[in-house]
Amino acid sequence: MRTYIDQIRAIIWKDLVLELRTRERIAAMGAFAVLAAILFNFSIDTTSTRPEDVAAGLIWMTLVFGGLLGVGRTFYLESQDNALLGLLTSPVPKDAIYLAKTLANFALLFIVSVLVLGVFALFFGLDLGANVGGIILVLGLGSLGFVALGTLFAAISTGTTMGETLLPILVFPLLVPMVIYGVTSTGRLIAGRPFDEVEGNVRMLGAFAVAALAAGAMLFRYVVED
Repeated sequence: MRTYIDQIRAIIWKDLVLELRTRERIAAMGAFAVLAAILFNFSIDTTSTRPEDVAAGLIWMTLVFGGLLGVGRTFYLESQDNALLGLLTSPVPKDAIYLAKTLANFALLFIVSVLVLGVFALFFGLDLGANVGGIILVLGLGSLGFVALGTLFAAISTGTTMGETLLPILVFPLLVPMVIYGVTSTGRLIAGRPFDEVEGNVRMLGAFAVAALAAGAMLFRYVVED
């Protein structure tokens, strides 16, 4: 069990160190988040629409589209010099590779999700108050479910001629439950409603994330072997 965890930790460390050196994915996702918030800020007529009423949906759309920029390139660098083949043929279990890649993606996307929340709060003048912790929890669970699916389908799209273009087509239909529960919870918390009111939605987000992780761990072997 310790060896299994050490293998996961080693792959996570390798991916995060590589990202710190290149800053390729985190820079792309962060820049997209900031630019999206600026564009949405100027595109909303505040005389007829309150920013609080649309902020939750915009935050989640920014998170999803920004996340695709990073998750879609999960296996890109390794596929360029056949390092991915070496990783897949190593003694490391396939589900350990999947979990490590997913957790590394989650670390990056969680940072971006906090950035997205901060940028929208700044430009939209949102008063998050005492619910900021609950909102971050909701975004964290949503990010985990997103990367669990995104990492699996990134492995599929990497092996096709369509590449990253195929990823949104595969992932978007499966993200509907996550977006529904995430937007509903975030919207109510931004509006100042108590956390107890969204507890059921948060549990559903957690269940979605766990189910996505379990499905990805089971299916990853068949995806990369084909």
